[in-house]
Amino acid sequence: MSNNLKQKITRRRAIKVATIAGAGILYLPSGILARGQSPNEKLSVAFIGLGAQGKYQLNNIADMSNLANVVALCDVDDVRAGNAYERFPKAEKFYDFRIMFDKLEKSIDAVTVSTPDHTHYHPVIRAIRAGKHVYCEKPLAHSVAEIRIITEEAARMKVATQLGCQRHANKNMARVVELIKSGVIGDVTEVYSWIGSDRGMPPKPDGVGTPPDTLKWDIWLGPCPTDWKFVTTGGKSTFVPYNWRFWWDFGTGESGNWSCHILDLPYWALDLKYPIKVSASGAEVDAERTPQKMEVVYDFPARNGLPPLRLVWSQTKKPTCFEKYKIKMPAKNKENKNVNPNNLFVGTKGMILAGFDRHVLLPEDNFKDFEYPEKTIKDSPGFHLEWINACKGQEPATCNFAYSGPMAETAILGNNAFKAGHKTFEWDSEKLLAKNCPEVQNLIKPEFKKGWEY
Repeated sequence: MSNNLKQKITRRRAIKVATIAGAGILYLPSGILARGQSPNEKLSVAFIGLGAQGKYQLNNIADMSNLANVVALCDVDDVRAGNAYERFPKAEKFYDFRIMFDKLEKSIDAVTVSTPDHTHYHPVIRAIRAGKHVYCEKPLAHSVAEIRIITEEAARMKVATQLGCQRHANKNMARVVELIKSGVIGDVTEVYSWIGSDRGMPPKPDGVGTPPDTLKWDIWLGPCPTDWKFVTTGGKSTFVPYNWRFWWDFGTGESGNWSCHILDLPYWALDLKYPIKVSASGAEVDAERTPQKMEVVYDFPARNGLPPLRLVWSQTKKPTCFEKYKIKMPAKNKENKNVNPNNLFVGTKGMILAGFDRHVLLPEDNFKDFEYPEKTIKDSPGFHLEWINACKGQEPATCNFAYSGPMAETAILGNNAFKAGHKTFEWDSEKLLAKNCPEVQNLIKPEFKKGWEY
């Protein structure tokens, strides 16, 4: 094959991915191992974003010093980075991930990305296309199109990936999945999932300040097309360090914040992938800020012998399913633990009310003498260790992007339905097409600031 022809094929592939052509997504099947380092080599890891979740990744991976080295630390905010630079004096320090890659790309095996949602895509896709393994915080990216490109490229490059849904490693989650897959509650046709929160609609800016010397504001804004000044509310930054989450330009609200944790259970137990219909409702839509209350109804098709499913996602303090099914909050168990539920599975033979750490079969009287099925899902060795092992060529991590990418897309798609004005539409996941709904379609692929294009 001539070099010219190779270049044309490579360019066609790049154009196809960048424009999200209608081909199906490329997955790395669970039985196929990622391209990895020798099990005896230490992994050289770079950390992008060192705030709350960034420190969580750093601490967990640094604890595995026999398996990984901290080679680079990157954050736009010296205050949020805290003492990370002092703890790891041999690691090189950067403000801009692009400069980090330019200098150290050949020295890095893997990266973690724990930045605000709007700045996930660019470091993640650059790392993947350079053949680096990636651990990224949820909800993977800021838009459906970004998530799809990341997922396709991760499969193509055969890199090890993990989305930050660390509760997937909780033993209770596996037990609920085993119950549902064993048919204890029959065919599940409805699921109610929720986050009990009314966060959102933060106060608007009332002033403009000067970014502190410790914060690289332009890099923090990154690809955001809006030329935001360093605005303040009550004398404090409107967005930094946390409230960016509730502004559409930067965050994805409580849905993006929590749905990848909570929807993880129904996705895992019921083999979910992409919905075929989406409908949103809730509070009045604000063009700039995420809501305090919303509901999204997703319809999923029959799959793998399972019946069609309706999943209702809510941000609410009072899930409607409790009244609908006359559910009373179960008593504490022997260890004095509440269920703290966030999922209700409705089956033809019963229901399961589940939280991250405890669950209960309903009606309780029907399951008094119930004997649990044999354990079939092995315990996680540790959520970060799963990823490190995958980077070294072992089995894929449990929340690799092939599994978690569709889940993240679904969460963002619900936000789009809400933000577009409480829309209902049929969804063509292959073409990334919201049928007959241009208001949602306009949100699938975002605009970026000049210089940050796809």
